[in-house]
Amino acid sequence: MTLRELTDEFLLYLSAVRGLSENTVKGYGNDLAQLQEFLTPELDVTSITRENLMLCIGRLSAENKSAATVNRFIAAVRTLFAYAKKFGYVEKNPSLEMKTVKLPKRMPNFMTSAEVGEICDEPVKDELLWKSRDHALFLMLYSSGCRASEIVSLKISDFMDGGRSAIVTGKGNKQRKVYFDIEARKALAEYLTDRKKILAENKVDPVPRELFINQKGGALTTGGLRYILNRYSGVEGTNRHVNPHAFRHTFATTMLGNGADVRMVQEMLGHSSISTTQRYTHITTEKLIDIYNKAHPHS
Repeated sequence: MTLRELTDEFLLYLSAVRGLSENTVKGYGNDLAQLQEFLTPELDVTSITRENLMLCIGRLSAENKSAATVNRFIAAVRTLFAYAKKFGYVEKNPSLEMKTVKLPKRMPNFMTSAEVGEICDEPVKDELLWKSRDHALFLMLYSSGCRASEIVSLKISDFMDGGRSAIVTGKGNKQRKVYFDIEARKALAEYLTDRKKILAENKVDPVPRELFINQKGGALTTGGLRYILNRYSGVEGTNRHVNPHAFRHTFATTMLGNGADVRMVQEMLGHSSISTTQRYTHITTEKLIDIYNKAHPHS
């Protein structure tokens, strides 16, 4: 079996059998396309050695790829050859000794309460695109801690308790309940009125199931969300650029900073591992130390 044939079969397996999301399968495909580029697609998989794979990592390093990019590539190659070994395409897994690169410690990017308030109010202050939609979008991101992909996939039918909560589908098709505060619900009600008008004016049929739509009546995409946020956080707006994930980081640090239990926050964010959530406790601790050092007379 050639490397190309193995890769094609593996990606189909991830999608059809494992049920991984389109974006996840695409990510694997991109990394394994690079493997084919390094080793040639028609190479027999039984002839691939550990040395071949280490040279691929060397190529990535020579191209100044980040540690995260290199580790993602290694993970994709490991998973591919684990599949090949499981189904008998290779006798020995050549990827077992591939070592991941140590990642630099990076704290998540989050906003202060003043900054998040400013960006949430920006659509009302400067109507750059669609005031009611963008106001509701920002408030709901901050209120729920949703990922960008989760908020744009949210459907009206997903809401419960009179709009106080909704069921979202996150990574690995895992579902969880998220919550919206009163300010977000008020903004949502205003947006829903405008949404009906836009759909009627554009004679959209069938009506999108997704809650958030663009100005032509089509479902909003993650790219569209990034564009909206770039406009409001760019020079026309706050002039302090933020990405959609900053709302999620800010939600987490706010919850933990106000005394929420870390396991509760883990559940609300949909983290598989509590260690991922615990990164935010380091941020709140550092923030407290900084406040102490600035305020205490003997610090």
